[in-house]
Amino acid sequence: MNLLTIEGITKSYGEKTLLNKIDLGINEGDRIGLIGINGTGKSTLLKIIAGLEPPNGGKLIKANTVRIEYLPQNPAFDPQATVLEQVFKGESSIMKLIRTYEEAIINESTPNEKILKLTNEMDLLNAWSVENEAKSILTKLGISNFKAPVGSLSGGQQKRIALAAALVNPSELLILDEPTNHLDNDTIEWLEQYLNKRKGSLLMITHDRYFLDRVANRIIELDRGSLYSYKGNYSHFLEAKLARQEIEAATEEKRQNLLRNELAWIRRGARARTTKQKARVDRFNKLVEENSSRTEEKLEISVGVSRLGKKVVELEQVSKSFGQYKIIDGFSYIVQRDDRIGIVGPNGSGKSTLLNIVAGRLQPDKGLVDIGETVRIGLYSQDTQHIDDNLRVIEYIKEGAEYLTTASGDKISASQMLERFLFSPEMQWTYVGKLSGGEKRRLYLLRILMDAPNVLLLDEPTNDLDVTTLAILEDYLEGFKGAVLAVSHDRYFLDRMADKILAFAGQGQIVKYTGNYSDYRESVSPSEVESASTAFNKQEKPKVVNPSAEKPKERPLKFSFAEQKEYGEIDQVIAQLEGKLEQLSASINEAATDYNLLQQLSIEKEELEKQLEEKMDRWVYLNDLAEKIAADKHS
Repeated sequence: MNLLTIEGITKSYGEKTLLNKIDLGINEGDRIGLIGINGTGKSTLLKIIAGLEPPNGGKLIKANTVRIEYLPQNPAFDPQATVLEQVFKGESSIMKLIRTYEEAIINESTPNEKILKLTNEMDLLNAWSVENEAKSILTKLGISNFKAPVGSLSGGQQKRIALAAALVNPSELLILDEPTNHLDNDTIEWLEQYLNKRKGSLLMITHDRYFLDRVANRIIELDRGSLYSYKGNYSHFLEAKLARQEIEAATEEKRQNLLRNELAWIRRGARARTTKQKARVDRFNKLVEENSSRTEEKLEISVGVSRLGKKVVELEQVSKSFGQYKIIDGFSYIVQRDDRIGIVGPNGSGKSTLLNIVAGRLQPDKGLVDIGETVRIGLYSQDTQHIDDNLRVIEYIKEGAEYLTTASGDKISASQMLERFLFSPEMQWTYVGKLSGGEKRRLYLLRILMDAPNVLLLDEPTNDLDVTTLAILEDYLEGFKGAVLAVSHDRYFLDRMADKILAFAGQGQIVKYTGNYSDYRESVSPSEVESASTAFNKQEKPKVVNPSAEKPKERPLKFSFAEQKEYGEIDQVIAQLEGKLEQLSASINEAATDYNLLQQLSIEKEELEKQLEEKMDRWVYLNDLAEKIAADKHS
């Protein structure tokens, strides 16, 4: 079933054409990954499909019954809203009903008749499951305080709340713009499983190539205003694109041969006096015009590195805490000249803090950080807010250096280096504030490299960079004559870049492993990863106070009307499900020779087991809440 079709869509900003008469159909069951170099219009295309931005031309055809849910790169938030209120801010009938119900039970003056009416409406729309799923998803995303004001949370936590809202809102087409940003590796793996089980279609932009490989069943590439579609995941896309480029290369070679022949004919003094001769001149001019449209932009990183001595960075018994929250406890490490170190751990565990200590931006509470005399550190951080949006692109780069020595020893200007980083002469005079998020990150990377560092500290370098730029960056790091320490949640990047892993294991402990990320995961059992995450979550986190966020009123802990009802019935519901499973298992044994019936019964069993697992999770939650309510009453 076709959900949505776009025909001949065009979109331009000034003289820059992003979309040039593109066509696309999205069908039921499609899980599409959209890729392309930053600045080519990927996010713009998502906004057009979501109905948030009009195209300059063409049309979008969508069935009236198709609901679209969209997660932008930079979601808007109400700082005064609680976490749950923000999640339920959707405009669907279920979201409106849940908001009305939540407001009614919070207000102690709400008549019982109104609560009863709303309860019946919640039953009819099966809204209870949506509310329960929202809490479950938030917990999986590391958000456990559902009543916290959104304004008091970090940017990463806010992005995860927006992701939860997009996942929980019912939709036939889910659109996600960089959903893996601000997620740690374990949460990304959970999101992969969730999206693979989810019913409905998916359209997403992501730089995470393992994520694309495991979730997508179709890849569309936006390249110079045109759209190319490939069936299969990211691995199939690479194979198909290589075949396409080989065909294009063969076509281009034929065109070049024809161009040479036509050029020789023109140079011999052809005169456009006859119709035949004029046709050949016109054909020559057309071949020349085709040349510019066939030239593919390619990022080129070729930067020289300052000489690095034997001594690089030595950390001796380094410790760091924020209040009672212990980040690093007695960590020692000697960085070697050729180190390629990946740093992993739960969000907020202290990975960025470690890089800032190495860079000298943050002082440890205890211990020693000894930097070699020849060391030139380049720190590529997550934050680009320090970049002055009122500067032009060329001005920002020239603040670092006017000229740069390449790896081959050539000296080139800042303008030439910008062209290698896909900033055309026209774009170089654009204000930084007008660049896309990915273009700004690419510009920031160039600024770091212009200083010719010999130790690179990379804090989430894959965020907002396209897959092509990432592949070229990875190639550059392989030949980099210096040490690299990278904090990243991108498993593909860590597998290509790292030969050592530093893993934050909770309570300030950092454990060293030899090998890349896959080697690390094979050497660590899931229970060890879980225990590290649990140890981290048990620590008392420093509270972030936002003075603009109004402190919510303290309310006594109690069951909501729906939770009280569910608590009274859940034991019986679980018993019924277990009984149905026993009957189904007996039926499966009897149907051992009937393949069609066996397949049908197996599907029913899988669905029942899923329901039972959900109810058991709810049983644990409700009984835990009941104990807390009882303790609260006696305190």
